[in-house]
Amino acid sequence: MQIDSPSPQEIDEGLYSRQLYVLGKEAMLKMQNANVLIVGLKGLGIEIAKNIALAGVKSLSLYDPEPVELIDLSSQFFLNESDIGQPRDKASAEKLGELNAYVPIHVIDNIDEEALTGFKCIVTTDISLEEQLRINSITHSRDIGYIHADVRGLFGQLFVDFGEKFTVIDQTGEEPKSGIVSDVERDGTVTMLDDNRHGLEDGDYVKFSEIEGMPKLNDGNPHKIEVLGPYAFKIKIDESYGTYIRNGLYTQVKVPKEISFEPLSKQLQNPEHVISDFGKFDKPAQLHLGFQALHAFRNRHGVLPLPYNEEHANEAFRLAQEIATQSGFEEDLNEEYLKELFYQSRGDIPGIAAFYGGLIAQEVLKNCSSKFTPIKQWLYFDSLESLPSNDEYPRNAENNKPIGSRYDGQIAVFGKAFHEKISNVKVFLVGTGAIGCEMLKNWAMMGLGSGPEGKIFITDNDSIEKSNLNRQFLFRPKDVGKNKSDVAAIAVQHMNPALTGKIESRLDKVGPETEDIFDDAFWSNLDFVTNALDNVEARTYVDRRCIFYKKPLLESGTLGTKGNTQVVIPNLTESYSSSQDPPEKSIPLCTLRSFPNKIDHTIAWAKSLFQGYFTDSPESVNLYLSQPNFVEQTLKQNPDIKGSLENIASYLNNRPYSFEDCIRWARRQFEDKFSNEIKQLLYNFPPDAKTSSGAPFWTGPKRAPKPLEFDLNNKDHFDFLVGGANLLAYIYGLKEPNAGFEVYEKALEGMKIDPFVPKSGIRIAATDTEAEEQANQLSGSFDDEEIRKIAASLPEPSSLAGYRLNPIEFEKDDDTNHHIEFITAASNCRALNYSIETADAHKTKFIAGKIIPAIATTTALVTGLVCLELYKVVAKKTDIEQYKNGFINLALPFIAFSEPIKSAQGKYNNKTFDQIWDRFELEGDMTLQELLDHFEKKEGLTISMLSYGVSLLYASFFPAKKVKDRKTMKLTKLIREVSKKEIPPHVNYLIFEICCDDEEGEDVEVPYICVKI
Repeated sequence: MQIDSPSPQEIDEGLYSRQLYVLGKEAMLKMQNANVLIVGLKGLGIEIAKNIALAGVKSLSLYDPEPVELIDLSSQFFLNESDIGQPRDKASAEKLGELNAYVPIHVIDNIDEEALTGFKCIVTTDISLEEQLRINSITHSRDIGYIHADVRGLFGQLFVDFGEKFTVIDQTGEEPKSGIVSDVERDGTVTMLDDNRHGLEDGDYVKFSEIEGMPKLNDGNPHKIEVLGPYAFKIKIDESYGTYIRNGLYTQVKVPKEISFEPLSKQLQNPEHVISDFGKFDKPAQLHLGFQALHAFRNRHGVLPLPYNEEHANEAFRLAQEIATQSGFEEDLNEEYLKELFYQSRGDIPGIAAFYGGLIAQEVLKNCSSKFTPIKQWLYFDSLESLPSNDEYPRNAENNKPIGSRYDGQIAVFGKAFHEKISNVKVFLVGTGAIGCEMLKNWAMMGLGSGPEGKIFITDNDSIEKSNLNRQFLFRPKDVGKNKSDVAAIAVQHMNPALTGKIESRLDKVGPETEDIFDDAFWSNLDFVTNALDNVEARTYVDRRCIFYKKPLLESGTLGTKGNTQVVIPNLTESYSSSQDPPEKSIPLCTLRSFPNKIDHTIAWAKSLFQGYFTDSPESVNLYLSQPNFVEQTLKQNPDIKGSLENIASYLNNRPYSFEDCIRWARRQFEDKFSNEIKQLLYNFPPDAKTSSGAPFWTGPKRAPKPLEFDLNNKDHFDFLVGGANLLAYIYGLKEPNAGFEVYEKALEGMKIDPFVPKSGIRIAATDTEAEEQANQLSGSFDDEEIRKIAASLPEPSSLAGYRLNPIEFEKDDDTNHHIEFITAASNCRALNYSIETADAHKTKFIAGKIIPAIATTTALVTGLVCLELYKVVAKKTDIEQYKNGFINLALPFIAFSEPIKSAQGKYNNKTFDQIWDRFELEGDMTLQELLDHFEKKEGLTISMLSYGVSLLYASFFPAKKVKDRKTMKLTKLIREVSKKEIPPHVNYLIFEICCDDEEGEDVEVPYICVKI
């Protein structure tokens, strides 16, 4: 059986845009030439296959002729009850084929030696140890990648073998580090400029450029470094390199690394482990024997141990002891720990399948692309903390036996009573993008919210785009343009019909403006909340709501191969907002304006040029034409009134009337930006200029530029013309012809460019301090006569009644709109001015569009970890040590966990309170006097100030009459009186902030007041 699909000659950037920023074009193209085989298509196998299909290999083949069983539906999301009895591979192939039109799906008949040799990488799951050894003996000798994995309840096992000699081209996937050199000593010590950290490690390689005095260092050859500290490293040089004078750049060079793997036959005896949880350092060695014991048990009985069957568990443990003795294992076996593996061996948990499915799919991509560091060679994992209290939910042979349900895989681990608890929760999922799709799929498999009392609420105000299809796997090409939440809800109801009528999808953004929709009744009804958001502002808002309503919050995020998970538990952990990432480092103003030294600087400059030409200026023109007394009003608000008026005059008095006029406008802008402004800069600061201390001005981060001479045959010059002309034509509503090269050439024939004449009165800021001073001096620095003269040149708005320009809103994802084309060309032309290496449109789009890199593998793994924490939330665990925040980087690979941080405590009058979760809770619309008296008598606190939002309702320093009048008012009336606003009808709680003194008369911090009305 075969499902064919078109194979791309090139990468479809519309589909793979986010993934391209993770893998790069070279790795993507290599991956698209790889054939992959998946053997075993239960939950784990289908999770791996799904992630690989989304990533885009050349072809994906399946082998699992075993018939579908009801228990497969515990985690196999592409099967339903009508598939029972059908071969798993054939039943799964069609739905897999829908994921990516570029990846043909094949179902193969056998996995003999001849069949196996046609693949770049082979993944096996749920097969015997003997079969693993057979397949690996074939793959290892032929340098075919081999991965085997099994998941058993809350346990998992992974083995990786990429052959004797596997080359990794890029171990980390990080952008090469670069920086400016301040000195190179004769012994090879290289120091950084201005105490900038180099960020390199011992054994890294760097190359140098633009170093004066040591021309041999500029030959482009890589040098291995020895790190001396955060600001210095050492290279091997001799006297022939000369003596350093000044300047220079270093750039990290990615050097391929060769890795050797051992076959399974050797690794069984001497396993090499990657530790997935440093809190369980001793567990992988135990599980290595435990999984072998399960193979031995199944060989003997043909099946795995029954759930929580003591006799079976004891026999499996004896087998583990025998294997330990045979292999010379010297440590004591942990009987209690291993028995949990044997008890749960028939369990099938969606979260574990998702975790391993993302992890393994990334290993396949590493093998196919040679990018990122593979796992060497075993990775074991368990999440026993996910089990609820055995006292509350007893686990035994009776409670955990199969009941003929699609959830038997989950019941085998948690028992029937806890499964029913899961099915009856009410949960709110905020966002249905990549993480949201994966989360809903896992929830459908778990039966979350499917019970009589259960409910899933989802909301997302976004619609589906083509680029979403690469990782938001619930969506198909036919869904592009539809609402994400609606399509996602329908998709998971097909996966598990028990969710029909149990999912309520909304299109509302969660924020202050929708508090009448997501009101008190809504939040109070929930058991917990899960975020699947892509911005900090929305996350912090949901976090605040969860704090107020004391609801657990499951938080997660991804960035390329990196991911994190966080669990927020009321009265136990800190909240999401308790810690924040450092703010993004901004580019200094003078660097942006005059002294760029990186492509990031020129891209930021080009984007601001786009904004000025095609957004801000047209908007200013429209304001002038529509706003009465525009000049007078702007003079009060805008210090650069002269610049604004000059812009408006230019756009109205020099209007283009044809596309050829637009071409000539773009040509003049080229001359202005890339020639005249550079000549003016060099006039102010000649190449031999000195600073006030006598040091060369053009040194360190300041690179002496050179003006460009326009060349229509230079791609960047021509693209600047094309982008600029088309965008100007758009804002003036002119027809944009599909113009070829000859149209531009003809439009420029005979066009005269005025020669550059330097201006002696122009000041150019050399430092950020000077830039700020100049900005501050703008206000009121132009005499009225000059402004009046410009204003007089403007046409009267009445003479242009109804005339408006079309401002352009930057859109990065439409490759036909000339936005990225213009910004790329402008950035590259400026880079050429400053001898900076140029960037292609793909990289420019990534930086200018602030695109978040994303890949399906990371998303799957992260949501798997979240779902393992979800079990703990449902069980209402109160021991903070049972919860785990996760941190992963699949490129390295790195997986680590930590306990959540406990919420901070405060104190007043010998009373302790939780600074995040506690508040003073009162009921009823009382008077201000009653409120003050309550705190005086009950809490020993004297309130000195009381505020509601931005309204100060009471302060001890108010005049006596005002205090007296307000004390008799009910709180609701007082709010209306002071704020001059009505309390919205959906508001059931009044929130007051207070300042107060304790019994000793000292000012103390206390919680806020929450009054239920």
